[in-house]
Amino acid sequence: MMNPDTLAAAGAAAVALPHDLTPFGMFMAADLVVKAVMVGLIAASLVTWVILVGKVLELSALGRAARRGIAVVAGEAGIAGLVRHTRLPRPLALMLAEVGEEIDQTGTTGSGPVAGGLVERVRSRLARFEAAAGRRAMAGTGLLATIGSTAPFVGLFGTVWGIMNAFVGISESQTTNLAVVAPGIAEALLATATGLVAAIPAVVVYNHLARRTTAYRAEMTDLSEGLIRTLSRDLETGRLDARLLAR
Repeated sequence: MMNPDTLAAAGAAAVALPHDLTPFGMFMAADLVVKAVMVGLIAASLVTWVILVGKVLELSALGRAARRGIAVVAGEAGIAGLVRHTRLPRPLALMLAEVGEEIDQTGTTGSGPVAGGLVERVRSRLARFEAAAGRRAMAGTGLLATIGSTAPFVGLFGTVWGIMNAFVGISESQTTNLAVVAPGIAEALLATATGLVAAIPAVVVYNHLARRTTAYRAEMTDLSEGLIRTLSRDLETGRLDARLLAR
């Protein structure tokens, strides 16, 4: 039979143990450092979802504008027809402005070697325009890569810190009873779980947005190549009127 004093001590220890082992209960019982780690990871997870919603809306609008531009270019036989459009899609309007600026700087719209050089310079301008558009489309996604690569290690730091505190508690209570040890370790492991909850969506969202951006850049390339083909035809047939593209 156990000593009554031992039973009383065990009962007091049981009363002192945290009984709420739900995620919220473990969070509230965790050490201040572990709490700070988990709050930071939850904030990072919220940032991931905000970026996802914002970038999906942005890339959808950009993709629609690029596809409308492709359709407009395909439906016109020359630059003159494009210029006469009253509501050009924004990317097409900006590309036409680039073409007009290069023609202004060249000062000629003749045929032969001069026309060939003009087409190459326009292609170079539009390639730079496409690259800048791609960089703008990817703006903000670098944070997702940072969250995806660092969140597990931040969570691991919280776990290590929590387990250190659990072992300190074991040494102070001078017992290895699992009922005493488990709550502290569970709180520490919750930090690792929070890190994974933040990291996994960030990586998935980053890859999704990277694929969407690649598709958008391909559409911009199709648009610029279509415009270059239209310009080349106009130069070869002598139909291009530089005054239409005057800035």
